[in-house]
Amino acid sequence: MNITICFDKLDPAPWVLGLQQAFPEASVSAWAPGEPPAQHAIVWAPPQQFIDEQPGLQTLFNIGAGVDALLKLKLPPSLKVVRLDDAGMSVQMAEYVCHAVIRHFREFDGYDADTQLGKWSYRKPRSRADFAVGVMGLGVLGTRVAQALQVFDFPVNGYSRSPKDLPGIRCFSGAQGLPEFLAATRVLVNLMPLTPETENILNKDTLSQLQKGGYVINVARGKHLVDEDLLALIDSGHLAGATLDVFRTEPLPADHVYWKHPKITVTPHTSARTLREESIAQIVGKMQTLQRGEPIRGVVDHQRGY
Repeated sequence: MNITICFDKLDPAPWVLGLQQAFPEASVSAWAPGEPPAQHAIVWAPPQQFIDEQPGLQTLFNIGAGVDALLKLKLPPSLKVVRLDDAGMSVQMAEYVCHAVIRHFREFDGYDADTQLGKWSYRKPRSRADFAVGVMGLGVLGTRVAQALQVFDFPVNGYSRSPKDLPGIRCFSGAQGLPEFLAATRVLVNLMPLTPETENILNKDTLSQLQKGGYVINVARGKHLVDEDLLALIDSGHLAGATLDVFRTEPLPADHVYWKHPKITVTPHTSARTLREESIAQIVGKMQTLQRGEPIRGVVDHQRGY
């Protein structure tokens, strides 16, 4: 079995070594134009040339959770695109979101500003019952985030394309369920996959339906959010602010208004990073399962985009 690794702006050498050690019966190499054909590939933002030169590929293993960039390529219909189920990302995402929610709820950003001025301040405790958190996207990451938030006694809502049933979480689904989900939510966490249907889903219309004083946490994709609409709703007072980890242009341009906006917290797309050892173990397991002729989890529906 031949396995090739094709990464954009990421050193493949540690992955080649790790995969070869974990799967010694396979031949593993980093891709370069003209390389021999392979049956499986591990990729991150590969060029179209890679796809065109590898007509014998059976599976593409994407090392990130989102596959929106990969699906923009011209892929053979028979090619399986496989995303990671978790590989250590869900606990990182849960940490990040819980931190952002608690920082806003407890007003730690305000305390930080006061302490910078040497000011000893006090804020009246707020009721968790008034801070329902809504998680958009109930895949592996979204489900873990929703469950983690329950530990802190926040009311938790969940939204997904198809119906879900999660203990203790009020679930909404489909186009008909979105307005009710938004109206029941004060802190919105976006973990939706990016598809043509979800691009720009966080806009003036949807964000205006959040409860007064709403807060937005975007950890999915920058193209989900209409920046101008978010800024207008914050400046009008309908939204209290936002924590943003993903952006339409990355790195975020130095002159972007988000950097200095007092009610927006910016982080550099670091909410959940791929962990190499966990990812390799998962990918090797899936390859071995395929060798046995058995189905695997994480195969992407090309039409749905996830």
